[in-house]
Amino acid sequence: MTKSHRILRWLLAVCAIALLAGCATGPTIRTDYDPEADFSRYRTWAFYQPIAMEETGYTTFLTDRIKANVRREMDARGYRYDEKSPDLRVNFQGIVREKTDVWSVPRTDFQYFYSYRRRAYFAVPFWYDETQVSQYREGTLTVDLVDSARNRLVWTGDAIGRVTRKPPEERAQDVDRAISEIYLRFPYRAGSNEPVVPAKKQ
Repeated sequence: MTKSHRILRWLLAVCAIALLAGCATGPTIRTDYDPEADFSRYRTWAFYQPIAMEETGYTTFLTDRIKANVRREMDARGYRYDEKSPDLRVNFQGIVREKTDVWSVPRTDFQYFYSYRRRAYFAVPFWYDETQVSQYREGTLTVDLVDSARNRLVWTGDAIGRVTRKPPEERAQDVDRAISEIYLRFPYRAGSNEPVVPAKKQ
């Protein structure tokens, strides 16, 4: 992959996070996990190298904000940061897609006919479905937890939503909420294989 292609991928990923941060409504959270993973083995963590959002070597205020949020959430669950030999590595990425919604709206209209017998026009109603099309952007922010020894994904969470543009301060606050909501679905604490809340695929 050429440097220009890597930069283009990075710019698209940053745009995805920026747009997701401007979601008009709260994002949908989806999670999945490896049912064979033994979460009692995991006590330490570090960031994956390279972070998917930083493959070109660039950082932004949003990627730094995400890192700070991930540190807070991992610390709150008892995981200790260990850059040299972590049990888990945390990766994150963002993408944006053009989406199209198509739906039908019931409509009523009238046709007018002339009655020679009554010497007047009269209306006859008829009903039909009108097709509506809406194009929009959908952003996805993904957080992955990877077993460091096996380089195997053991848990993943997505925040997905329609996106709008907002000032940088509001986007940063929305990123905070998105990371918090993703981690609300992560059920484990350091060194424990017993979920705090039932883990389920969504």
